[in-house]
Amino acid sequence: MLSGKIRGAMTDRNALMVLCTSRHGAAQIIRARLEDEGIPSALSYESASIVYGLTIDGLGEVRILVPEAYYEQAKAVLADSVDVENGEAESPPQ
Repeated sequence: MLSGKIRGAMTDRNALMVLCTSRHGAAQIIRARLEDEGIPSALSYESASIVYGLTIDGLGEVRILVPEAYYEQAKAVLADSVDVENGEAESPPQ
């Protein structure tokens, strides 16, 4: 199930994972970047990872989801601003 505030017509059926990271703070920044570009997004994660700080067996993963119609646009935005190897938001070029 999707967690967080969902904008637009995103459902469990049409949501695609655009990126996965192990850091909740980084996921929030990435989500804000997408929404800044007009791309609806949501975070999906196990609440135990937040409550108990568990990061084993994928419990620490935070998935950034976008509606299928915005997937390619989201990938293009993230290509310029996110290190896709570790899911970290990079500083925008000056």
